[in-house]
Amino acid sequence: MSEAGQEPSPAAPPAVAAAAPEDKKGKEPEREKLPPIVSAGASATAGSDRGAKGQTSSFSSFVSTVSQKKEAAENKSSPTHLVFPNIKNVRDLPPICLDVRQKQRVSIDASSSEMKAPVLPEPILPYQSKTMKDFQEDVEKVKSSGDWKTVHDFYLKTFDSFPDLNAAFKKDATASFNTIEDSGINAKFVNAVYDALLNTPQDIQKTVLKGIINSLLQEWKGPRTKDDLRAYFILLQNPQFNNTSTYVIYAHLLRQIATLVEADHHFLVHWCKKLSQKRFKQLVEKLLQFISLRLFPAKPEEFPPITKCSWWIPSASKVLALLNTANNLVRPPLIPYTDFYNSTLDHIDLMEEYHTWQSFGNSHRFSFCQYPFVISIAAKKIIIQRDSEQQMISIARQSLVDKVSRRQRPDMNMLFLNMKVRRTHLVSDSLDELTRKRADLKKKLKVTFVGEAGLDMGGLTKEWFLLLIRQIFHPDYGMFTYHKDSHCHWFSSFKCDNYSEFRLVGINA
Repeated sequence: MSEAGQEPSPAAPPAVAAAAPEDKKGKEPEREKLPPIVSAGASATAGSDRGAKGQTSSFSSFVSTVSQKKEAAENKSSPTHLVFPNIKNVRDLPPICLDVRQKQRVSIDASSSEMKAPVLPEPILPYQSKTMKDFQEDVEKVKSSGDWKTVHDFYLKTFDSFPDLNAAFKKDATASFNTIEDSGINAKFVNAVYDALLNTPQDIQKTVLKGIINSLLQEWKGPRTKDDLRAYFILLQNPQFNNTSTYVIYAHLLRQIATLVEADHHFLVHWCKKLSQKRFKQLVEKLLQFISLRLFPAKPEEFPPITKCSWWIPSASKVLALLNTANNLVRPPLIPYTDFYNSTLDHIDLMEEYHTWQSFGNSHRFSFCQYPFVISIAAKKIIIQRDSEQQMISIARQSLVDKVSRRQRPDMNMLFLNMKVRRTHLVSDSLDELTRKRADLKKKLKVTFVGEAGLDMGGLTKEWFLLLIRQIFHPDYGMFTYHKDSHCHWFSSFKCDNYSEFRLVGINA
């Protein structure tokens, strides 16, 4: 069978039909009027036409080929049927590299005009006639009839795809709502649907989860529209994700949200800040619980091996960071900043997290130190103390090595920051000592009071701190003023001639 008679495969475009030599002779005058073909295009055409190598195609053949390519692409991109995969199969979704996802997911509104041109317009949303009142009436009828069919059909259709979600919950299906201040979502309707969902039979809840899986698979590739962002925003509030049995689906939802481009995150942040305090806190608690149970699962067999889902916690932390940003945009905040603390992190190797962050920064190597708002004060204190101790040891060791390399006799005093002060000139002597010995500031402190015999085993250092703080913060000294309302000290309003003393306070702190 000749190449011209073969049916082209879906992955490759159909070959360009070669014009016969006799046809060329008859159409030679017409070809002279055509604009010259660019060499790059000519080479591309020749490469796709293996059967007619060395021959030139006619202009009509070229146009026909372009039409065939476009038709083949459209047929390939439009699925013939919807697939409802098994929930367990979601684990087989391929891992997505962060950089690749960010490069592929270009927001339509953030892209240039050149990039916008080939993008097809948003499809018309399917018609959804059900209102919140209709839905609530259907739920009430169930109590007397016991027939869940109408409610089941609503959930089945609503969560079947992203367009269906928008059709159900969008205030106006014909409006674009492309602003950060208004998501265009009927929040009361969303809350009513989710509040009723947990009281429905298991088959309805499974239908919703299967629809979410189908939606995530359908929307796995391509640029994100504002309707897609609205769908993510709606699905993020699903109360079913409090159950560990749904964590596999929840993790894939979080990954898709985490890998959106920055412009899309900007919209989600501003939409999240419009949530009620109750709903916002539920989102935060849900994510913190997800991270905690992934770190210390009650039933490890419920989750895939950590090696296969190492992206779960980074994705959840990224989404949690979006919520933290939204919380900080509101005055007063929706919830206290302490509600973002994850006490579970107090029981992990914090220094390993800290060293990973120091070594790799905010690169692809994940560390909780990239998201300090989830680390409690107690955990941060441990990190700072241990880091300070390690720096003391490192600098003392380096001083010892320098002495030995210069063939000098090591001295124990070189391992400490030695300060000699007079009690009568405590502030000035301390400032002078710290100024002269800046290279030793990270060494362990050792204090000696001039004219007093004694070895500092920690007691003299504590006494020095106590006397220094008392003098500096005394109202007569004039550096700080005590405010009774807030029970705090603040900088004095009097003009200061020597700001180096404030530096001394900062060093001691």
